[in-house]
Order: sequence, then C-alpha cells, then structure tokens
Amino acid sequence: MAGLLELTAYELAQKIRSREVSAQEAAEAANERVEAVEPEVKAFITTTPELTLARAAEVDARNGNLKPWDGVPLAVKDVLSTRGVRTTCGSRILENFEPLYDASALVNFGENLVMVGKANMDEFAMGSSTENSAYGPTRNPWDLSRVPGGSSGGSAAAVAAGEGWWALGTDTGGSVRQPAALCGIVGLKPTYGRVSRHGLVAFASSLDQVGPMTRDVRDAALLLQAVAGHDPHDSTSANVEVPDYLSELEGGVSGLRIGLVGEMMGEGIDPGVREVVERIAGELEEAGASVGEAHLPHQEYALPAYYIIAPAEVSSNLARFDGVRYGLRVPAEGVHEMYRRTREEGFGDEAKRRIMLGTYALSTGYYEAYYGQAQKVRTKIIEDFRSAFSQFDLLLSPTAPTVAFEVGAKVDDPLAMYYQDVCSIPANLAGIPAISVPGGLSEGLPVGVQLMGDHFTEPLILRAARAVEEVSGFEYEMKP
Repeated sequence: MAGLLELTAYELAQKIRSREVSAQEAAEAANERVEAVEPEVKAFITTTPELTLARAAEVDARNGNLKPWDGVPLAVKDVLSTRGVRTTCGSRILENFEPLYDASALVNFGENLVMVGKANMDEFAMGSSTENSAYGPTRNPWDLSRVPGGSSGGSAAAVAAGEGWWALGTDTGGSVRQPAALCGIVGLKPTYGRVSRHGLVAFASSLDQVGPMTRDVRDAALLLQAVAGHDPHDSTSANVEVPDYLSELEGGVSGLRIGLVGEMMGEGIDPGVREVVERIAGELEEAGASVGEAHLPHQEYALPAYYIIAPAEVSSNLARFDGVRYGLRVPAEGVHEMYRRTREEGFGDEAKRRIMLGTYALSTGYYEAYYGQAQKVRTKIIEDFRSAFSQFDLLLSPTAPTVAFEVGAKVDDPLAMYYQDVCSIPANLAGIPAISVPGGLSEGLPVGVQLMGDHFTEPLILRAARAVEEVSGFEYEMKP
C-alpha cells in the first residue's frame, strides 16, 4: 500500500486502467493513510471510507471504458455539493445539510468519482489559514504547529499528507494557490468560467472558481481536463472548447516572454520568498525564456478593492441562510427573532465581519463611494493585465508573501491575514488563470511561485509551470 501512495495521480490512473492496480487497492491505501494521519492533520470535516470503497468497486467492475483519471481517490472541498454527503462549508449553519445533487465539476469528473471525504476549509471560504472553520483548524503537514493556508487548507493538507492523490479546492482571492504554496503542492485557478460553478456554494459569485490541487503539474493538467467544460446550468460558464491540457506540457519555456511583476517583489514580501522567486526567474532565463520586469501600476489597490467587492457579494449570497429553507434553525418567538438568533449562532466571527462590511458598502448613500469605486479599480486592474500581456506571454510573482505561519499568529489581526492574499487577488479580479508551483524552501518550508496568463491560456501556464517544476529541484514528499 505504501508504494501506491508514492505514485502521482497520473501514474496511479495508468496502473488502474491497465488493471495492474485495482481501484479498490488505491481506495484502501487512501483510507489507511487518512486513518493514520488525520488525528494530527485534521484535513477533513467528513470522511467517507465506506463510500470510497463502494465507488472503487464500481470502477473495478467496469469492463474498460475508463477515463484517464477514473479510480484515483479525490478529496473534495466542503463547499462543493455532494449528493447524500453532508456539505457544511465549514459552518455550523450547514452542519447537517445534505445536498440533493452533485456539483457540476464532480459530474464532469464522471460517475466513477472515488471521493475520500469533504475537506476542511475556512467558513464559507472566508480566510487564509483554515482557522475560521467551525470544525477546528487544519494543520500544515510540513510543520503541525503551522497553518496550511486557506481557505482550501484542508484540500492542500490532504494532498501534502497523502490522504488521497489530489483534491479540488475553490479560489476566490487565492484560496487554491495560497494553501498550495504553503503546503508545497501545485494549485491552479483556471480562467473564470472555465469550470462550472453550479453546485458550488457561493462566496463571491464574480470571483469564485473551482481548481485542482495536486502533487505535480501533470496531475493538475489531468484534473483540469476532468472537471473543465461548458455547463448550461451555470450562466457564467464559458462556452469555449476544452483543449488537451497534457499535449503541450513538455514544451518548455524557450522563446517565451516572462515578466517578473515588480509590484509583487517589494515591501511586505519575505526576503526568503523573494530570493526563491528571483532564482526561478534566473533558471527560466537559462532555460531559454526572455525574462523582463513587468508592471501592474494599480496592484496596490487590488487588496482594498477586493475587500469591498467580495464582502458585498457575501452579504447578498449569505442572506439565503435564514433558518427558513435549509440548514440550522434556532427556535424563537416570531420570525424576525428566529432570523436573528439563527444567524447569530450559525455564523462565525469572520463570516459576520464580512457580511457587515458588505452590507455597509451596499447601503444607501455609500454604494457609489465604496462598491462603485471598487469596481472602477477592478477595471483598472484588468487594463493593467491587458497591457502587461501585450508585452509578455506570462507573468511571474510570489504566490504568498510569507511561508506558512504559526497557528494563532494572525487570527486576531484581520488586516495581517488579508495581506496573505496580496499577490493572488489581482488574478481573481481580472478573471485570468494562475498557478502556484513549489519553487524551493525558505526557513525549511515551501515557497510557491505564481505564473499568470491571459484568459484561457491554461495550456501555456501549465507548460511553463512544468518547466518551473524541472528547474526548481523541488520534489513532492509526503508529510508528515
């Protein structure tokens, strides 16, 4: 079983298709690993060992016709609807909620989806450390005293700890890429609309995107292949053909123009993180890329604009959790008191903070001063990227400004926590694809390197990320 855990998802899938390994054996290995490390890592809110084995048996019972990813156990962030398996969004308000359908990304993956469990997360995906979960924090497998990042921290920790070969997360302001960086794995945020949001419990609808979290870039390409595609159930889903993401993976970076983003390399970025990114830039240049300095002049306004736009959308999206239709209901005399008590007891502090911020920003007399201005800044950021991509094929930066920090270090300082997403938020505001790849170590902990591309350039991003993987010398190592 231990030997199976050392394979990549791509390698395991090939062995399952050739019948060299059974899906049942892979499922048993995943379940055993979860049982062994979960007491320390706490990557999951809900584990599904019996369902894992049952789905694996269905894969083994099929006579051929397996997709290239079938049978490989997957961790699913607990914000994606799973039929018959509770979906909590890391919140008490949905503690016992069981959806009636699967999210479209999971439907795209196929009927042979072998799910390990529902991964822990910051409540409703609001956070950068997975400390805001109502079910307790997840620990970073590299150092159990540190956070795994967030909000997809459970997904990242599960992959880093070998509790499954890959995972799905969601990225609203960096929630796939930042925890991937902190846990030493690959995290890809596709172009907005590339993967359906149907069945994804909304945080900020104009920003949310489902993305792969994997051991290496090839696995990320394969998982994106599995979940991408147009979906008529999602009005924001892009009706764009899905290319073969694996076909150009080994193309290298020779001839590519790569821009190192100056505004993401200065104050606030740890020296060790900056050193890793600069080293990778040099290695890519030696590999044949042309590396220059790119500029995003309105980068400094991205964080404040995001923390107006996202909470405004939160205020609207979370209004549905009122104790009437589904989820927690706290009994009270009168419907208004029931609303108040349900939301008071059901939501955690960070969810309440963002609901209040968003409600204020949308209120009469303040809408144009705050939300309207933030949307204008968003347009400027989109224009900055458009200008940068007229000069460069890809942009390079740190994924996060620091390595993984200690549990509790920033939980009482919201602004310090929000700053964790300073390098990742611009890609969400612009709707462009971005990937985090391990570039090396600082303080003995992983540093993520971020590559950003124009809309629907995932094949190019994956190709360059594969080159980063090769020059970095970083290899996946199952922790703890």
